[in-house]
Amino acid sequence: MPVQLLEEAQVPQVLDVIAVRAWCSLALEALGRDRAEIDAINVYPVADGDTGTNLYLTLESAHQAVEAVFAGLEAGPEPTAPALPEVMRAMAHGALIGARGNSGTILAQLLRGMAQVLAGGGSGEGDHVTGADADALRLALGRAAEAAREAVAHPVEGTVLTVATAAAAAASAVDGDCRDVVRAAYEGACVALDATPGQLAALGSAGVVDAGGRGLVAVLGALSEAVSGEAAPVRRRGAGTHARVDAVPDGVLLECPEDEGAAGPAFEVIYLLEADDKAVARLRTRLDALGDSLVVVGGDGLWNVHVHVDDAGAAVEAGVEAGRPYRIRITHFGLGDVHATHASAPPERAQRAVVAVVPGDGLAGLYREAGATTVPDRPGEPPASGELVDAIRRAHAREVVLLPNDAELRHTAAAAAEQARSEGLRIALIPTRSAVQGIAALAVHEPDRRFDEDVVAMTSAAGATRYGELAVAERQSWTMAGICQAGDVLGLIDGDVAVIGGEVPATARTVLDRMLAAGGELVTLVLGEEVSDEVAAGLEQYVRESYLAVDTVVYRGGRQSALMLIGVE
Repeated sequence: MPVQLLEEAQVPQVLDVIAVRAWCSLALEALGRDRAEIDAINVYPVADGDTGTNLYLTLESAHQAVEAVFAGLEAGPEPTAPALPEVMRAMAHGALIGARGNSGTILAQLLRGMAQVLAGGGSGEGDHVTGADADALRLALGRAAEAAREAVAHPVEGTVLTVATAAAAAASAVDGDCRDVVRAAYEGACVALDATPGQLAALGSAGVVDAGGRGLVAVLGALSEAVSGEAAPVRRRGAGTHARVDAVPDGVLLECPEDEGAAGPAFEVIYLLEADDKAVARLRTRLDALGDSLVVVGGDGLWNVHVHVDDAGAAVEAGVEAGRPYRIRITHFGLGDVHATHASAPPERAQRAVVAVVPGDGLAGLYREAGATTVPDRPGEPPASGELVDAIRRAHAREVVLLPNDAELRHTAAAAAEQARSEGLRIALIPTRSAVQGIAALAVHEPDRRFDEDVVAMTSAAGATRYGELAVAERQSWTMAGICQAGDVLGLIDGDVAVIGGEVPATARTVLDRMLAAGGELVTLVLGEEVSDEVAAGLEQYVRESYLAVDTVVYRGGRQSALMLIGVE
């Protein structure tokens, strides 16, 4: 078979569960990367610059739901892949229950519309569907755009709704396979996004494209990459894609008041609602009379309600009359979150706190002794941004220093920090990549010092700490140090595999030698539960005898993903 034909034959001609899983991961990564940019171009209806963050949090919830489906099956006695309907329903449900703001609520409905088609069409029958072909994808994108418009009380052109409609139209016009369909959808969305400033006066005045539409372009680009295996091209404005604009704040326009200069409602009200269709129809009418930016998405008894109003209490009461509202969130624009689901008066806030993500119970105890509020990083279960926000609230301080202690959590931590800032807190995110860097930062933390000075000192201490770790290879793979086999002991330095060894002590000594080659004053060893005290004592002795001016401290980390964490200050 010719090489070209062979390569084409290896590309799947359907959207299967593996592609959907990849789509979730790639879209979450894209929104994490573009979150700040999308926030910056958010110009309507309220100046709070949160569209990118809301989209990220919504898709994060969808991603977690999809991963939970795979984890449940992979953990069984006979691991199997889930069927497409199960994965699509999980993705849509996760987005629904985690939807944030106008933009996130619309994204949840777009995914629900796609799920309605992809969960019932393609290869196989019913819940045994294994993949969606090009025809099913065209229908899914069309249904998504229709569902989003149906969810908005007063649709306006020049918004994410316009971009979704254009993507569906472009997909339906192309005659080809799945790769052609998703690429056409992405291209159509790019062209529509560029046109939004000419459709909406608020965007044209600010010189920006629609923020929600910009987020949808990122999601569709991730879909194209998941299906084709090739990253969607990023082209400049005027050539059919979005412009990157460093501009003014705020929102996706879903309703346009008569007077664009008039002040909008004071509160954003969001809640999940258990109710039947008839009750929700009455609720729509009542909320439409109370405010604007009304979006109600969902079905089958569970709904996500979003509205901007001046009377937040009346919006909640309307939900109570319709059914059972919960996860109620009320935000005063410009003042942050002002309502919780209980009315007890909170104690007075402390001035400053540290919140840290920590692997293992042993380190969690060490961090807590140093005064930090901890978030567990369990093996295979990284914390979501919601957990970080909850920990920030639990710390109950006006100023918070956030230590993610993992390079993979940078987008999650950034989204959590942005959410906490919207609630009126002062947040500093120090980009620690390992718990040993967090230990170094905590060691110089002084809560009585000025906030900026404290953050600078902690950042400098973390930055001056090289980090390494020992882990066991799970499968054969290529690394920076060569090919490793399953069961090999890998020594990583600053995130890259530097050593491939056969046993822990020898590999650890080699890693220490390389890390100490550039100098150092203190070695920190954090031991996983598999590493014996004898190994630790041997490494301490090795450092003492080989590097006379270097001290060593050893901590028991407990159950953690790495065999050993190593820090050199």
